[in-house]
Amino acid sequence: MPQSQIIKTNKMSWLNIINASEKEIVYLKKKFKFNQLDLDDSYAHKHAQRPKIVNRPGYFFMVLLFPVFNRKTRRISPAEIDIFITKDHLITLHYNELQILKDFFTNCQNNKQQKKIYLTNTPALLLYEILDRLYVSVFPMLDHVSLNISAIEKNIFAGKERQMVHETLVVKRNIVNMRKIMQTHKNILKKLINEKSILLGPPDKIKTFYWDLVEYTKNQWDILENQQQTINALEDTNNALVTFKLNDIMRTLTILSVLIFPLTLFAAIFAMRTDHMPIIGSTWDFWKIIGIMLVIASTMLIVFKRKKWF
Repeated sequence: MPQSQIIKTNKMSWLNIINASEKEIVYLKKKFKFNQLDLDDSYAHKHAQRPKIVNRPGYFFMVLLFPVFNRKTRRISPAEIDIFITKDHLITLHYNELQILKDFFTNCQNNKQQKKIYLTNTPALLLYEILDRLYVSVFPMLDHVSLNISAIEKNIFAGKERQMVHETLVVKRNIVNMRKIMQTHKNILKKLINEKSILLGPPDKIKTFYWDLVEYTKNQWDILENQQQTINALEDTNNALVTFKLNDIMRTLTILSVLIFPLTLFAAIFAMRTDHMPIIGSTWDFWKIIGIMLVIASTMLIVFKRKKWF
């Protein structure tokens, strides 16, 4: 259900809209005269937009994606947040998936001290506080992926190669998803830093704060690069071990089939019961045939052993 909440101070206001409906979009159009293209992006329910930042007359519009981990499906997926920045207002639109954002808004709404700290400067600095918390929340997910990678490595060399095939693909999928989500953040933040607008406040102050966020994105990207290389190497190692075991099984089965074929042929010949068949009809003929078969099998095993075929 759509939900709108607002926090106001003498300096600015923060309007937080969850699951924006047509009613909220019409209100924003009428109240702030936002461009219809930007409003359409904010109204695109459950369809993650391309991350971007746009400088419009009288406001900035941003679309950012942040990773969200689903514990049931073990999948990392993107959660969208749309942001309008005016001189006196910060407007955030999202789908209620970012717990950090919800908690921060609730704290500012219910705690006068928090409200005084974060809503008495500029919308750009309040946005910094929001983004700072969102970027910090990414690190536990990266740590979780790193733990999964360590567990996969341990299990691979513990003889659980087949079970790790699926686990490797799960982790690999999450790394790919996080890379797609985070790859544009650094450029968007740099573009915001380089914008010279009175809407953002003093440029030097903005740069000081937002460069910290750029460093977050750099660190996160470096971690993702390392994780991708590691999981790729582990996947190759796991595939090699699985292939080696499969080849070993196939070699064993081949040796068994080669051993069984002459014995089967030998038994079939003596099962023909033709006249003047040697050995057949004499005393202990069954055990003589078994002995011959054992000699043949033993000879072949000795040959295989000397050839180092097993």
